[in-house]
Amino acid sequence: MKMKAMVSSLVVSGAILAGCSFSSGESASEDKISIEIFQGKVEFNDQFNELAKEYEKENPDVDIKITSVGGGSDYAGSLKTKFSSGDEPEIFSVAGPTEAEQFGDYLTDMSDTELADLALEGTLEPVTDDGKVQGVPFNQEGYGLIYNKEVFEKAGIDPNSIVTYEDLEKAVKELDSKKEELGIDAVFAFPAKEAWVPGSHLANAFLAPEFDHKVLEAYNAESVGFDKGEEFKAMVDLQNEYSIQPTLSLDYSQQVEEYFSLGQVAMIQQGNWIYPSVKQMDEEFAAENMGILPIPVEGQEGKIPVGVPNYWAVNSNSDEEVIQASKDFLDWIYTSDTGKDYVLNEFNFIPAYEGYDSSNIADPLSKKIYEYASEGDTIGWIFLGYPTAWGDYLGANVQKYISGDMTWEELEEDSSNRWESLRK
Repeated sequence: MKMKAMVSSLVVSGAILAGCSFSSGESASEDKISIEIFQGKVEFNDQFNELAKEYEKENPDVDIKITSVGGGSDYAGSLKTKFSSGDEPEIFSVAGPTEAEQFGDYLTDMSDTELADLALEGTLEPVTDDGKVQGVPFNQEGYGLIYNKEVFEKAGIDPNSIVTYEDLEKAVKELDSKKEELGIDAVFAFPAKEAWVPGSHLANAFLAPEFDHKVLEAYNAESVGFDKGEEFKAMVDLQNEYSIQPTLSLDYSQQVEEYFSLGQVAMIQQGNWIYPSVKQMDEEFAAENMGILPIPVEGQEGKIPVGVPNYWAVNSNSDEEVIQASKDFLDWIYTSDTGKDYVLNEFNFIPAYEGYDSSNIADPLSKKIYEYASEGDTIGWIFLGYPTAWGDYLGANVQKYISGDMTWEELEEDSSNRWESLRK
């Protein structure tokens, strides 16, 4: 979700590739409609710019500029700044019901788009308010423990045998005992510097059952109980203890590019969105050597968190002509032959729409996640229903716990109180 690595080291470093800025509805020239897109998934920025150029060839009256902010940057905060400054994008993204409420004054009803009709069952529910479809899905994503197949094979560990936390702990200790032999520096690269990794993604695996795996239940909940808090703590401790150190200064870019892609660790907690970045570092490794394991949660063994990370939204402050052009471009991305090819083979997306041949899903991580989703072996993405900024607050408390400045009991109590105060 951070939602939202769903391009060169620029991508996962969180740098911004900024296009020219135009105020809402302003044209690049008198003859063209200008659409500025401001979105938070840097992983496919280069490919997205290429696709935009293809659209411009077919639609010479449209000029598209893309600004991508993410990879550790505060996308929602940056978007808020854009709107408050008056430099409003025509297309932007929101992550579920919390952000849809935050930016509700700018959301065009997208019920009349092709994508609203084609979206897979249930995917529009988190961003539908009083019958108004406030956004359409980017894609589906899933995450877990991405592992190096070669390292596991050398260690004699069958990934299929890892089902429970005890199984995982045993495998981790086995890998740790053979680090020199396996040529790794540590079992994990745990980027505790990134609050969203433990606060949004890891916590979600253990909080989802509390809300029946439904994002809207979390969104409407007045409190959080940490029913599986001890399991959450155990996974934080395991990753932190057997990680490249110090974890509190380890960021997402280092985790994915420096340590995992270069084979210096056995596994990392991440999702299928890392595939393009790993591919650019080592194409063969990306294609042949990445597998994914579920994060073990008692009662949810063999399941991985799968959900829609972001939704495309169109600025309701734009001129009607610009609003329609923006909707047309989004429809084209997911319904045209050119767009579909990019969605599957360049963006490496798991489609959230009808009309796709799932056998054409390009990368091994996405294929595996699609299998989990197809079989219903999923944990809900309830973190998109957290109170505003609560995931980062929880992540910051995990950082305090790791540094020894907070006990786990204090973490649960303080984080629960914060949830309740934000709901008032």
